[in-house]
Amino acid sequence: MEFGYSLLCEQTPPKQLITDLVGAEEVGFDYSVISDHYFPWIEDLGHSAYAWSVLGALAQATDRIKLMTFVTCPTMRYHPAVVAQKAATMGILSDGRFTLGLGAGENLNEHIIGRGWPSADVRHEMFREALEIIRSLFDGGFVNYRGDHFRVDSAKLYDLPERRVPIGVAASAGRAGRIAADYADALISDQPVADVVRDFKSGGGDGKPVYGQLPLAYGADPDEARQRAYRLWRWGTAGWKVMSELPGPTSFAASAKTVRPEDVAEAVPSGDDVQKYLDTVQTWADAGFTHLSFCQVGADHQEDFRRWAAAELLPALRERFG
Repeated sequence: MEFGYSLLCEQTPPKQLITDLVGAEEVGFDYSVISDHYFPWIEDLGHSAYAWSVLGALAQATDRIKLMTFVTCPTMRYHPAVVAQKAATMGILSDGRFTLGLGAGENLNEHIIGRGWPSADVRHEMFREALEIIRSLFDGGFVNYRGDHFRVDSAKLYDLPERRVPIGVAASAGRAGRIAADYADALISDQPVADVVRDFKSGGGDGKPVYGQLPLAYGADPDEARQRAYRLWRWGTAGWKVMSELPGPTSFAASAKTVRPEDVAEAVPSGDDVQKYLDTVQTWADAGFTHLSFCQVGADHQEDFRRWAAAELLPALRERFG
């Protein structure tokens, strides 16, 4: 397995995202992922930098570590032809280190353009069309497209990287998994969904990477770490069908009012017990994931996490998982 470092734009000031990744590269993480939000999940997180500006800076501030969006929605805030242009430019700036992670989006971020929030069926139709447009533009030459949701009039990318930008597609259930099998160079999920991974592999994704993300709250004081996880990650237990529909941070806060600290503790391992993390990663490995990124909860606890990861977590992970 390869192990990554998550940059959560919703909890971290923009400049710190740069220094955090420089530090992650120095201590030996294999790759990184960055969220692409307009809003934080809850007000307590307090940030929401524009991920693509940060990515350009990351490409220049680092040398080795791979970069990836986790994930960008190419259907509402961004037209897919513009996403293709941004991704191609990142492929060049990063010297081939960039992967374009894409998903069907959340109301939280996409409602801002005032077009309402389509049903899941329509969102997946839009997502398929967006993927067709992006892949066509990556092929080079002029692209014209007329779909039910998108049109492209004679578009062309004049700056394409030597290495075609790989496309990852996020899926947590069957319908999105089928889209990933049809269009993706990699599968992405924030849950260890073994059934989706099996379907992806049998549908054409065999041998392709599978990316996951694990939120955690490392800390030498277990009680503080659990409390921090509850305060900043209580929104994350509702499940994707609910989370994709909620329109703003106050909605997420309201949906989390009945969430208990023990509910968060089941989803977000905390403390400094390496064995606990190894056992959690085993669940992802058993589900067929080849890549797993760690999302440390709390912007002011990133440096401590990196120091501990370099000394204890990463060596233990590589001894067990290769």
